[in-house]
Amino acid sequence: METVRLSIKGQFVLPKAIRDLHHWGPGTEMLVMDTEEGVLIKPLKPFAATTFEPPELSTVYKGSPLSLEEMDRAVAVEAGN
Repeated sequence: METVRLSIKGQFVLPKAIRDLHHWGPGTEMLVMDTEEGVLIKPLKPFAATTFEPPELSTVYKGSPLSLEEMDRAVAVEAGN
C-alpha cells in the first residue's frame, strides 16, 4: 500500500507500480465513482481498441474456405488435443 498526496488542483499521481501492473499509460481515461466504501477509480476502456488488417495484406489467409470440421480439428491440434 502506498500513500499519495492531493495537490492544490485536486490531483494525485497513481504509483508507478500500480500503473505498470494494470498497463495504464499516459492518456488512459478513468471512471471515478463515489461508493459506500470510498472512491473507486477504474479505466473506461480496459482493452486496447481492436484494429483489423486490410484483406490485401499478405498476412490475411488467402486459401479456400475451411469447413467447421476442419477448423475444429485445427483448433484441437493447436490446443494439444
